[in-house]
Amino acid sequence: MGKRDDLIAKYAEDLKTKCKVTPDMALLTKVTIGCGPAIYDNDAQTVAASDKDELERIKANFLIKKLGLKDSPALMEGINAAVETYGKSERNKFRAVFYYLLVKHFGKEKVYA
Repeated sequence: MGKRDDLIAKYAEDLKTKCKVTPDMALLTKVTIGCGPAIYDNDAQTVAASDKDELERIKANFLIKKLGLKDSPALMEGINAAVETYGKSERNKFRAVFYYLLVKHFGKEKVYA
């Protein structure tokens, strides 16, 4: 297995153990690939959920640009739901897992079809 495959396995484990979600492995793989080289960077591979600027960037760059959602209060509600699902006390929230939770929350799996 390559490094990306190892990371996808780690992300699937996070979804199962920390988020109590059974991952759709095909979707998780596509979301991970969509994150690009960020998954290999120690800083960029995680989401700083306590950083309001980071959450705004996720809203603008992922939810609005990538998933094509319209800006509304529901977007931040979805981000907060993903933070709750992952666990507020969980310090390392992997970006690919976080994005996967957002894709599922907003029902935008077809973006990765």
